[in-house]
Amino acid sequence: MPPPSLLLCWLALLFASVLTACERAPLHRQEAFVFGTRVEVLIAGLDETAARPAAAAVLREFDRLHRTYHAWKPSELSALNTAIAAGRRQPVTPEMAGLIAEAQRLTHLGERLFDPGIGRLIGLWGFQSDELPAALPDPLALAAWQAARPSILDLRIEGAYASSDKREVALDFGGYLKGFALDRAVAILQAQGVHHALINIGGNVMALGSKNGQRWRVGIQHPRQPGPLATIELTNGEAIGTSGDYQRFFELDGHRYCHLLDPRSAQPASHTQSLSVLISPRAAAGTLSDVASKPLFIAGSDWPRLARALQIEQVLRVDAQGLVQVSRALHGRLEYVGGQPRQLEVIP
Repeated sequence: MPPPSLLLCWLALLFASVLTACERAPLHRQEAFVFGTRVEVLIAGLDETAARPAAAAVLREFDRLHRTYHAWKPSELSALNTAIAAGRRQPVTPEMAGLIAEAQRLTHLGERLFDPGIGRLIGLWGFQSDELPAALPDPLALAAWQAARPSILDLRIEGAYASSDKREVALDFGGYLKGFALDRAVAILQAQGVHHALINIGGNVMALGSKNGQRWRVGIQHPRQPGPLATIELTNGEAIGTSGDYQRFFELDGHRYCHLLDPRSAQPASHTQSLSVLISPRAAAGTLSDVASKPLFIAGSDWPRLARALQIEQVLRVDAQGLVQVSRALHGRLEYVGGQPRQLEVIP
């Protein structure tokens, strides 16, 4: 099986990237490495002189967001985490205050299974590092974190300041920022007159318009095999996001420990291989596509109930045994690679 960094590239642009050289109509592409992953912007229907600066503006914004909200390098976000740990108030920009408020709302809706306030738990497991750990965390440190159970909901925004009485709170927007960046990309492209584009941030994808009159077709990565499990055509304004245990993980004594941590147990979730959500056109669809896959992944077999609470109708899950569960609303849109999976359950 290819390394996780290569697997990420399959999630989107399966056909768009391959067919770029064959397109008769203009199809401009720019790539970069941001947010710790490969990002790609494709713009259709515009000549190079119009498409190039628009795509470049998107990539500059991605770089700004990455530098501003990096939790583990000097940044505005790491400065906030330092202040919280010291029991101090910290001034925050209106943008950061808005990010925190929206993340708090989504954390509440996701029953705290998605929670950007668990930065210290991520650090205990070592998933913030480029080099993944080869040992388990100190059980006493995990127990202390569980006893405190810090959450982004413990953070207060008062005017232009953020603070928390719980010093264990540490923000990490790793499960949020790629989706927010998708929404920012859409705003930038539309402001520059771009109406047909596909934005891919390590498998989080947003579609605008079409690819020269045809719908954008993307792939959903198979969690245990190279290439896609299925492909799907996206309509204007739709966004898709996937969480998988193949993206960042380490293995110890035959057990896989992935980066998707359950705040209730302080342990990696182990009952799901991958979970994808397709978000219908709406405000902040990109953000929701990034965020929503996390609590549904961690919820395990309870995902249909939580999906209804989050008002998400299109979900694809592969459980730990390889059973493919798909909502009826999504099942009819998927084209399964190699035919319909043998283990398949369609959820009403």
